[in-house]
Amino acid sequence: MTEEKIASFGLGQVIHHRLFNYRGVIFDVDPDFKGTEEWFQKNVETGSPTKEEPWYHVLIDQDGRVAYVAERNLEADPSTDPVEHPLLETFFTGFVGDHYQAKQTLN
Repeated sequence: MTEEKIASFGLGQVIHHRLFNYRGVIFDVDPDFKGTEEWFQKNVETGSPTKEEPWYHVLIDQDGRVAYVAERNLEADPSTDPVEHPLLETFFTGFVGDHYQAKQTLN
């Protein structure tokens, strides 16, 4: 039997990266690490995130880059300010209150 994993953050949620101090918006969620072993070894420090926890695809605010982040490195962003990113309209229809409305569910 497979253990069901519950992601702490959802599509369209604005988050803050605990280590790198940036804001962003989640546009996809993987229940566990879906990257390559090479990427994991190059980008993840020993004793850091595991492959078994949820991983998030994040549009980084005022940056234009996309990040792939383990759940343990994220926290909800208390700000109600929108995120600025050139790909926002690709994934979201608009900003409502404190989150983005997703165009479609990816997973």
